[in-house]
Amino acid sequence: MSVVHSILVNHFIPIKRKGWDKTFWFIDLHSTVLIPNYQTGNIPTEFYPYAKETLQLLTKLPDVCLIMYTCSHPHEIEEYLTFFKENDINFEYVNENPEVTTDIGGYGCYDKKPYMNVLFEDKAGFDAETEWISVLNLLKENYGETT
Repeated sequence: MSVVHSILVNHFIPIKRKGWDKTFWFIDLHSTVLIPNYQTGNIPTEFYPYAKETLQLLTKLPDVCLIMYTCSHPHEIEEYLTFFKENDINFEYVNENPEVTTDIGGYGCYDKKPYMNVLFEDKAGFDAETEWISVLNLLKENYGETT
């Protein structure tokens, strides 16, 4: 299943049919948004084609909550947050979703597994070389060229 399919099923359908005000998108960094440089102490800063433009558009959408999903060390996370902010990309949280919590007797337990609607993760099959353009085109088709 492609991430485009996931966006259609887990973002657009719930927003329209269920009246949700937003969905939660977890975004891995290495080999997903940024091309790895494999250098300790020097975070990679080269985006995959269309990743930057897509994340800049997602940042503007009020019905999308971007969450950084990374195994980076805390000091690197701070560097990444600064880097992305300088590139007009805002992540609301890192490795957590405090907006969806466990409701005793409710449907799910989110104590250790944060709730997400869409996942961009190379280890889950996302192909950063080819899929960013499809995501960008889907968003432009549904939201227009600018927001």
